[in-house]
Amino acid sequence: MLLGPTASGKSGCALAIAARLPCEIISVDSAAVYRGMDAGTAKPSAKARSEVPHHLIDIIEPTATYSAARFRSDAKRLIGEISGRGRIPLLAGGTMLYVKALLEGLDTLPAADAAVRAAIDREAALRGWPALHAELAQLDAATAARLKPNDAQRIQRALEVVRLSGRPMSELHGTKVASGLRFLTLALLPSDRLVLHQRIESRFDAMLEAGLVDELRRLRQRCDLRQDMPSMRSVGYRQAWQFLDGAIDRATLRARGVAASRQLAKRQLTWLRSMPKFTVFDCLEQQLEISVAEFAAAQWAARIH
Repeated sequence: MLLGPTASGKSGCALAIAARLPCEIISVDSAAVYRGMDAGTAKPSAKARSEVPHHLIDIIEPTATYSAARFRSDAKRLIGEISGRGRIPLLAGGTMLYVKALLEGLDTLPAADAAVRAAIDREAALRGWPALHAELAQLDAATAARLKPNDAQRIQRALEVVRLSGRPMSELHGTKVASGLRFLTLALLPSDRLVLHQRIESRFDAMLEAGLVDELRRLRQRCDLRQDMPSMRSVGYRQAWQFLDGAIDRATLRARGVAASRQLAKRQLTWLRSMPKFTVFDCLEQQLEISVAEFAAAQWAARIH
């Protein structure tokens, strides 16, 4: 498993490992699952994906929802299938919630129900999310206390859980079942946070140069895409939506996008440093891809001999 914050070089290292070992790459990226969202997600190039099999990229429309539970199920299935082919499953990405779900399991909450969610959405349109937050406070005070009154996605999910199970979400937490899977985990961490910030800034500029705004403009033409959908809350797309609505100018789009990317990296690093066991590589090292690939190859050779 290859993990790291945004702009740490995960994709390049994954391809370097795959050049030495018979790997198939499983993406651990909550934005890469969406079709048509390319400029703002730094997906591997078409050439890279033709040379090395990649999974969990471009698998759903931006109007759909992809959860940690679905990732856990998909990843476990793919790990079995890839191993069954005599190849090595290499998980690479930075969506730490997905990693946590795979390693530690998930609370046994009821699966999403489209009809219940649609009913909650209709109620929100009539009454507003703060009113539904107040309703949630009566049903599940502990969960409501940690949510903002306009946190539509989480309020909806908490109400959905109550309506489907008859029990508050806060009572259902803590019933996880671990996967039992074991991984060699490599973490790409920066020796200098300021240099990583500079990389993040350059990466966001590259997203803009790659046509992030025009890409989102085309996506919005499909008419069924909404600002509050999970895909559109991704870093870059959220700010580009505000720009296209005329709420901010291009300079503010860039500033907010860079700030959001840095905040994401901070959360990723905090989570990574809480993990119990992994091998660290300085993502700012000049020969990073070579170092990571050589280490992975040596570890695999030692395992099979």
